[in-house]
Amino acid sequence: MTELAEPLSAFMSRALGPGALSGLSRLSGGANMESWAFDWRGEGYVLRRAPSAEYMEGRPYGHEVEAALVRAARAGGVKAPEVVAVLADGDGMGTGYVMRRITAEVSPAKILSAPPPSLIADLGRELARIHALPRAAIPEGIPVMDTAEALAELKARFLSYGGDRPAIALAIRWCEDHLPAPAEPVLVHGDYRMGNVMVDGQGLAAVLDWELAHLGDAHEDLAFGCMTVWRFGCLDRPAFGVGSLEDYFAAYEAAGGQAVDRARFRFWLVYRTLWWALGCLQMGQAWRSGADTTVERVVVGRRTAEQELDLIRLLDEEAPEAERQRPLPPSADRAQTPVGEPTNREMVAAVRDWIESAIKPKAEGHAKFEAVVAMNALGIVMRDLDAGVGAEDRTLAEALMSGAATLAEPGLLARLRRAVLDKCAIDSPKYAALATARADWRS
Repeated sequence: MTELAEPLSAFMSRALGPGALSGLSRLSGGANMESWAFDWRGEGYVLRRAPSAEYMEGRPYGHEVEAALVRAARAGGVKAPEVVAVLADGDGMGTGYVMRRITAEVSPAKILSAPPPSLIADLGRELARIHALPRAAIPEGIPVMDTAEALAELKARFLSYGGDRPAIALAIRWCEDHLPAPAEPVLVHGDYRMGNVMVDGQGLAAVLDWELAHLGDAHEDLAFGCMTVWRFGCLDRPAFGVGSLEDYFAAYEAAGGQAVDRARFRFWLVYRTLWWALGCLQMGQAWRSGADTTVERVVVGRRTAEQELDLIRLLDEEAPEAERQRPLPPSADRAQTPVGEPTNREMVAAVRDWIESAIKPKAEGHAKFEAVVAMNALGIVMRDLDAGVGAEDRTLAEALMSGAATLAEPGLLARLRRAVLDKCAIDSPKYAALATARADWRS
């Protein structure tokens, strides 16, 4: 923090005039970028940055283009933040930009506990505004997404990660079989969901995190915030965890959005769930390669299990009714009573308890967040040791991806359901969809 204070003060002096920096603190969360809150001359700001140019390698565009897009969206009537300055190479803080701080709630749990009455309509309206931005207003460098090419890239990534997860293989094959015709491209935010919007008492206050924006199918944005994972436990409210799909679609169309195609919406719901499953795997790969050695990366890597569960829940309706009603096979019972010297599980438990009692209470800000993530990581290891490490099934994955195996095969859906239930119980036991799936599948 102290290393950032001096160059940030110098930057703000050049950008907005002399002043004093105060209240600098790193905000929790942010899977890809750092966010720092601070005050300058009595006003609040947020620095969004990557610590180095190397961190941005492989991304379709940098922060200069992203900042230009945020400015264009705001000028077009979208509730985007106000960008006040963009970092340059000589500023010594990596790449990024500074925005005026918005006073509103961003925590999905807090928002969804009592969403403002207008929120579902606000979400539909704001997305229609994003999609209506004219092509001429969108800065150069924003890529155009070809859905078929993007799906092929996901498949290649899956194979590079081992190609051994049947639920992901099933989803790839389904997407290939249901690929929609190309749509007239519009500006797609790419990450439009709870966690990336700010809300106050009057409704939606801001749309954040534009780093995944591209030109593509409007239905991609429509579906993304409706994924199970982004409803944060509010599974009875399929649109963002806030309301009904009918109200959401009606608000979007009333604000000028195109007519919603339900089949195209379903494709993107499956596609983006698949995309996030591979995104989680990619974060694990980033840790393994040394590109990002934070403990958060390995924990997010294990959240692949949530998306595998969701993919089976989305796709099991493709199976014959008899297979959907088939009882699940039992889980393997590997429970053992420890004897002798402490087991690996007990040693991990001791370290986890020490972090909880000695480290977490003294930590503040992002350090406290990291302590909680470390405890979560050790909890996963403990449950994995209890259950025994189950191998993935590459042979079945290959058969599903080639179409040689389908959900019409007797007993296959039941096996897939059991596998994703057991895996999610280890990696994300508090995931809301896990309890729902157990009840639906009578596990």
